[in-house]
This record gives sequence, C-alpha cells and structure tokens, in this order.
Amino acid sequence: MSLLVAGSVAFDSIKTPAGQLHDTLGGAAVYFSLAASFHGPVRLVGVVGGDFPEENRRLLARRGIDLAGLETVAGGKTFRWAGEYFDNMNRRETLSVELNVLKDFQPKLPATFRDTEFVFLANSAPRTQMSVLEQVRSPRFVMADTMDLWIQTQRQDLLDLLERIDGLVINDSEALLLTGAGNLVEAGKEILDLGPGRAIIKKGENGAMLFTREQVVPLPAFPVHDVKDPTGAGDSFAGGLMGYLARSKRLDGAGFKAALAHGAVVASLCVEEFGVRRLLEAEAGEVEHRFQRFCELLRIE
Repeated sequence: MSLLVAGSVAFDSIKTPAGQLHDTLGGAAVYFSLAASFHGPVRLVGVVGGDFPEENRRLLARRGIDLAGLETVAGGKTFRWAGEYFDNMNRRETLSVELNVLKDFQPKLPATFRDTEFVFLANSAPRTQMSVLEQVRSPRFVMADTMDLWIQTQRQDLLDLLERIDGLVINDSEALLLTGAGNLVEAGKEILDLGPGRAIIKKGENGAMLFTREQVVPLPAFPVHDVKDPTGAGDSFAGGLMGYLARSKRLDGAGFKAALAHGAVVASLCVEEFGVRRLLEAEAGEVEHRFQRFCELLRIE
C-alpha cells in the first residue's frame, strides 16, 4: 500500500455547544492521515513552523505516518484556524485564519514519495495541488478536495486540475457553486463532464453521493447520537475512503462502495470527540466492527 496526502497541518481552536478546545492538533492532512492509517501507512506532505511540538511528530509517527515530507520552517509559525459551531452544528463561523508558514509553502516531495500509487490532494490552491501531482511519477488513482474560495477566485486553475485527476470530493453547496446546477444529481453528472471519472458530493449528517458514468450511489451517514465536534469530519471521510482503496487496490464499483462506507464510519468516529482525540483513541478493530454494523444497517432483504 502506498498512499500520499498533501495538505495543511494546523493548530485549531474550536468551540461548539459541547465545549471548546484551544490550539489543538488539526489540519486537513492530519485528519486524513489519522483516518487512513487504520488501513495502513500514509505519506504526509505539509509544512509547520518551529512552534510545532516534537510530541505531535511522535504521535503521528506512531500511527504509521511518514513525515519525511513535512517541512519545518525554523522561526516560523504553524497555520492556525479558529471556528465556532452553533445550534445543531450544521452552522459554522470561522473566527480567524492565520496562514503563517502555509502562505508561501511550495511542496517538495521526497524522492521516496514520488512512486506513490494513491494520492489525495487535500483542500488548497489548485496550483499547489497541481504542483504536487506533477511530482508523482505515475499514480494509479488521484483524488482532490476543493472549496468555494478556489471555485470563485481560481476557477480556471481548478478546471485544469479536474482534467488531470480521477476523483473529486466536494460538499453539496460547493458542487452547486462549481457547476451552476439546480440539484445535486445534475451537479454530480456535470462534475464528471469536467474530467474526473468519479465525483463524491458530501452532505454532512445526510451522508454522501457517489457519481460515476455508470451509476449514482447514495450513502447515508453512520448514525451518531452524541456529536461533539464536526471539525475534520470531511477529511476523515476522505482518509477512510482512500485508505481502504489503497489497501484493497480495488477501484471497481463494489470496491468503491465499500470505500465510501469506510469513509462514513471513520467520519462518525471523528465527530464523537473534540479535534483528533477520537481518531487517536480508536483501534482498527473498532473501525472494522463499526463497518460491519453499518453494512447490516444498509442491507435490505
């Protein structure tokens, strides 16, 4: 199994109706890597400042995450994000963003990373995502994430990227913004017309939809009774999905459905605690047990 993620490593400050946490380990690449590590080792590409604790490195390394691609800017400050969730946690307000060392980051893949088969380009500027893709020799499957900022400000760069990748994962409002479609089924099909062979539209607590040129597959979210913090759920979903694909090496319809379910299961774990705590506490056996329960819930006789 060879799986690479390029994205942010951060300190998050989070407030929800269930409590709050200050300067906790976060970032898209971290959530993705921890989620994917239930299936096997992960290669992480990102940047941190000199303020990034050694304990965080040890914590990630213990989970089989290769940090050879994690650049450290001496004297620099790590990316910081602060946000607050309201009501039933479907509404979020970003309180502050400090790009710090992430602002001028130009990813450079170690030579040992360039033969990676499965690649995930976490949410960042499309040009940055493209620069990572161009450093991988011959990937078997590449998936990317994006957001409304890039759709609105760097649309052409994003469209160029979509022609080069195999899959796009995007949330429902962003899918409508990208395509101008009137509903999600139409949006999913239009994303496929832009280049990717697969599109996954995330719908938060309502699950996700997989679009291929042959079919549309809706999948509910795994039911969670006590949501404490939704931060990182989407990146955890992508990590569980890509981790399963990299381990199984299955890209057929049935394999992708199983990957979606694994993504949903890991995302359900993520939201049960603040930050990455639940992902760190859980073990692979617990993930597999929850996956089997999910399959039972989805089975129709």
